[in-house]
Amino acid sequence: MSRALPKYNKRRVALIGSATALVLTGAVIAGSALAGESSKSSGATDARTLASPGTISCPDVASKLPAIPASAQAEVTRNLTLLQTQIDEANKRLVDTVGQGGPNFVQNAILGPLKDKRVATVNRIATAIGRTAAKPQGLDALAPCTLNAAGATGATGNAGNAGNAGNAGNAGKNTGNAGKNTGNANAGNAGKNTGNAAVGTISCPDVASQLPAVPASAKAEVDRNLALLQTQINEANTRLVNTVGQGGPNFVQNAILGPLKDKRTSTIDRIAISIGRTAAKPQGLNSLAACTLTK
Repeated sequence: MSRALPKYNKRRVALIGSATALVLTGAVIAGSALAGESSKSSGATDARTLASPGTISCPDVASKLPAIPASAQAEVTRNLTLLQTQIDEANKRLVDTVGQGGPNFVQNAILGPLKDKRVATVNRIATAIGRTAAKPQGLDALAPCTLNAAGATGATGNAGNAGNAGNAGNAGKNTGNAGKNTGNANAGNAGKNTGNAAVGTISCPDVASQLPAVPASAKAEVDRNLALLQTQINEANTRLVNTVGQGGPNFVQNAILGPLKDKRTSTIDRIAISIGRTAAKPQGLNSLAACTLTK
């Protein structure tokens, strides 16, 4: 037989039920708030992921040139166009290599080679003008470029993750990709562990043996530039050893052999111009600029 609850017990049950409902309601609100906070945090991460690696800015060369002789106009225009092409290629590489290399990757693999290319191109412009007018001086000062980094020079941010060669600085892009990055780091270490003997050496054609008789007035300048050619080879070989495991399959060509060729082209041009001041200017020396990697 059921017994009727006293009045005070009924009130007690009602109060307990209300308290339980309040607790459950609070849990739902708290859960919703936490969910909202998580969503906001995720959005911030997404915004960081989409951060731009920045763009490369270079001094304008065209505005610094003197009056261009008609005979040099075509060559100057072609090289001014090449300067812009070089900037476009460097900006594309900046995007394609986000997260690669160490803290100096952008400087060593993009800005440095770009400067070398611009030095060679600017020198060709000056030489073209100088054939029939006063050769412009000091244009080399316009060769260095800078990174206008929307993300504070991706390379600087990348310095934080030594194991992944800077992938952490890539604004969250590689978050959750630890397995892939570990594999990349191990691949780089494996390359280093093979020893410097496996790196090879850079070989370049000998320029001195291909020169005609050097006038006495040009000898000092020619000797200085011949010594510079050897210095450039030594620096390239050092960089070859120091960057083992960096970059992709074309790293050596793009970041070492290519810039070395541009440096040698510029230096060889100076040798030819020096001789040509008082004797017949040697032709075809630029074919000696390209070097190869000998394993």
